[in-house]
Amino acid sequence: MTTIPVDEIPVDEAAAARAAGIEPDNVGLAVLRLLRDYGIDTVFGIPGTHNLEFYRHVERLGLHAVTARHEQGAGYAAFGLAQRTGQPGVVITTSGPGLLNALSAAGTAYAESKPMIILAPGVPLGAEFADIGALHETKNQVAAADAIVEWARRAETAQDAIDAVHDAFALFRTGRPRPVYIEIPLDVLEAAASGVTPDSLSPRPAPAPAAADPATVAAAADLLAKAERPAILAGGGAINGAEELRRLAEHLGAPVVTSLNGKGVLPESHPLAVGAELRLEAGRLALNSSDVLLAVGTKIGEAELWGGKVEPAGKVIRVDILASQRDKNLPSDVALIGDSAAVLGQLTDALGVSDSAQPTAAPWLDLDAVRESVALESAAFAPLEDRVAARIARVLPADAIVAGDSSQIAYYGMSSRVRSEEPGAFLYMAAYATLGFGLPAMIGAKIASPERPVVGVIGDGALMFSIQELQTAVEQGLDLTVVCVDNGGYGEIKQNEADRGIPPVGVVLAQPNWPALAEAFGGTGFAVTAADDLERVLADALATGGVTLVHVPLGLFA
Repeated sequence: MTTIPVDEIPVDEAAAARAAGIEPDNVGLAVLRLLRDYGIDTVFGIPGTHNLEFYRHVERLGLHAVTARHEQGAGYAAFGLAQRTGQPGVVITTSGPGLLNALSAAGTAYAESKPMIILAPGVPLGAEFADIGALHETKNQVAAADAIVEWARRAETAQDAIDAVHDAFALFRTGRPRPVYIEIPLDVLEAAASGVTPDSLSPRPAPAPAAADPATVAAAADLLAKAERPAILAGGGAINGAEELRRLAEHLGAPVVTSLNGKGVLPESHPLAVGAELRLEAGRLALNSSDVLLAVGTKIGEAELWGGKVEPAGKVIRVDILASQRDKNLPSDVALIGDSAAVLGQLTDALGVSDSAQPTAAPWLDLDAVRESVALESAAFAPLEDRVAARIARVLPADAIVAGDSSQIAYYGMSSRVRSEEPGAFLYMAAYATLGFGLPAMIGAKIASPERPVVGVIGDGALMFSIQELQTAVEQGLDLTVVCVDNGGYGEIKQNEADRGIPPVGVVLAQPNWPALAEAFGGTGFAVTAADDLERVLADALATGGVTLVHVPLGLFA
C-alpha cells in the first residue's frame, strides 16, 4: 500500500486523528499537496461538515485559507486572484448547497475564460441517487457542475483525484483556461491515498507553447506585410503574447483595440492604444476601416459590442488556442491556431521584427482624433456616469487595480476612464455580467498583489449582493477602498422598464446607511454629501488604510 508521507504532520496530531478513525495521510492531503507543488498558495471557501479532510491539511502545507462569507464570494475572490496571477483560483466547498452557491462564480469564470478549480466532497461510493434524506443530499451535483464548467469529474479512486488535478493544469496550460470541478466521494477523500503511482505525485512540466502551422504563418505575414491599413483586436487570450503583440503593432503602425478581458495588453498610454472600446462606434472605427485585421485571443463577444459589429473592410487573421474559435462571430481568411505568444513570435520572425526593434511605421489613422471621438461618444451616451467616473479616475493612484461590477458606473464610465498599463488590472466580467462580483474579486486581487492599491467602483445594487465580504476583507487585514455609487437601486433595469412602457417595478430600492454599514463590519465609512467634495473624500479614504467605503449618491451630480 502506498500512502503520502506525513512529514508535515506532528506525531501527536496524527495519532489523535487515527484514534478518531480518520487517516490523516489521506486523499485530501494528496490533492492539496499536489496543488501546492503546482504553485497554489491560497485557497478560498468555507469549511463544512463534509469537506474537513481538505481543511485538515491547509496549515500544515503552508496554504493560506481565506474564508468567504458566501461560496459565491469565494469563487469571485478566486477569479480575482487568477486574473492577477494567471494561476487557477482554487475554491473548496462543501457538498450540496456549498457547491451550488459557487456555481455562479464558475459560470463567470467559464464565460470570461479564467482558470479555476472547485473541489468538493460527494456522497460515498455506492450512495449515488439514494434519495435517503442525507445531509446536503443533491440529486446529481456532478451533473449540475458539468452544465456550467469546462469539465466535471467524480474521482472514484485516489488516482482519479490526482489525475484530475494534472488534467486541470494541462487544460490551463494548453487550452482555453476555464473552470473545472473535481468531486471526491467522502469515503475516498478520508481514506489513505493507496494505489497512487509515485511519479504522479509531482507536478508535470509544462509543454512547449503550441505554435501555428508555418505555411499558414507565412500566408498571414504576407497579408500583414502588404497591408496599408492594418489593425489589431486583442482579447484575454492575447495576454501571454503581450510583448510580442506590442512589437508587432509598432512594426506595422497598427492601432490596437482590446476587449475588456484584454484591457491593458498594450499599455493604454501607448500611442497605438485605442482602449477597450468595442462598445462604441468610434472605438470600432480602426477595426472596421482596416484592410487587414489581426484578431488575437478573442471571441469578439456580442455582449461587448452593444449592438454594433466588427466588420473590417479587408481580410481577417485570427489567432487562437482553439480551432473552434477560428470563425466565432467573425469569419477568418487565415487562422493561426496556437499559443498567442508563440504564434505572435512566429509572425514577428516572419516579418523580420527583431527583439530590439524600434517602431518603424507611423499609424495610418489619426489615433488622437479616434480617442477624442471615443471620449465624446462615451460622454454623450451616459453623461452623468461618465462625468462622475472621470472625476473618480483622476484621484486613483496610477498603479491602482480597479474593480467594477455589473453596474452602470462601471460599464458606462470606469471601463473607459480607467487607463490600464498592464493586463489584469481592471477586474470585470463583460459577458457573464453578474451582480456581486466586484467586492470579492477585489479581495482575491489584493491577496495576489498586496503591494498594489485596490479600488472598487460599484453600484449600490451590485454591492448589496456581496456586502458581507467586507467582513472577509477586514478579517484578512486588507487595504481596500470601495466606492459605492448609489443611483437608488437597479438603474439599468429601471431604464429598461421605461423603454418598454413599464412603470418602475422592483427597481427603486431602500438604501442602508452605507458609511455606518462599513463601520459595522470593522471598516471606515465616508460619505460624499456635496458634489464638490468627491475628490477630497475619496483621497481621504485612500489615505486611511484598512477597509474603507465611500458612499457617492449619484443624484448629487445630476
